[in-house]
Amino acid sequence: MPPLSASARSRLPDSAFAYIDSQGVRRLPINDAGHVRNALARFDQVGFEDEAARIRARDRVLRAAKRFGIVPLGFFDGQLRRERESGRRVNTRAWPRGTVTFLLADIEASTRLLQRLGDAYAGVLRDVRGILRRSVRDAGGHEVDARADEYFAAFADAGAALDAAVAIQRSLAAHAWPRNEKVCMRIGVHSGRPTLSESGYVGIAVHTAARICSAGHGGQVLASSFAIAALTKPNDGIRFRGLGEYELPSLQEPLALFQIEAQGLRRRFPQLRTT
Repeated sequence: MPPLSASARSRLPDSAFAYIDSQGVRRLPINDAGHVRNALARFDQVGFEDEAARIRARDRVLRAAKRFGIVPLGFFDGQLRRERESGRRVNTRAWPRGTVTFLLADIEASTRLLQRLGDAYAGVLRDVRGILRRSVRDAGGHEVDARADEYFAAFADAGAALDAAVAIQRSLAAHAWPRNEKVCMRIGVHSGRPTLSESGYVGIAVHTAARICSAGHGGQVLASSFAIAALTKPNDGIRFRGLGEYELPSLQEPLALFQIEAQGLRRRFPQLRTT
């Protein structure tokens, strides 16, 4: 990727940079996909003025990655490792091993929601995370990561992951949001056999779950055929509508996807966002 010239940098707005220090120096350009990837790779090389500045920059990089369809899994691992080394306790020993079912969720159109709500968005994000964490905990899952408007959880039981997904969508729909806004999340569920390292889960199963989530729409729960096959017993009140096979970015083989249907969940959505 060619570096930005001084004149090209000067023409970019402040919003095209992830970090602006107190002296007005703009760093980590995120104006296109190439620079977003570069910002993800160089993030830990930047000397941030304080932890709050690092978190704000991190969230801007992640929002930009989502806008350009980049799944920053390696970045998640690095940030998790950094937080563990800085003293935050992450008990990975309790996380499931072997066949694991992943649930990935993110807020649809979060940037536009932030623009409309302004300062009230912080309270919305707090309430969303409360719903996510309560639903995952009640279903017996484990929170793996929570970044900006994205959430990542792991389950030893595929049925529990689907129960959590349905509970999340019902709770989001029933919640009273500021200014009568609708906060919609897309959720992807996939089962596989990842490796659990010191920094978190590694493997194609994590990447696949993220791609499934990105293919959906707000209010929708998508599950792979692998997640359905991993079910050990029927889930009461949950139905599976086959949507066919889809080619998802960066995956070698087409994947059969199912829409999860249950009382209180929307049923009609636009075509999946895939090739």
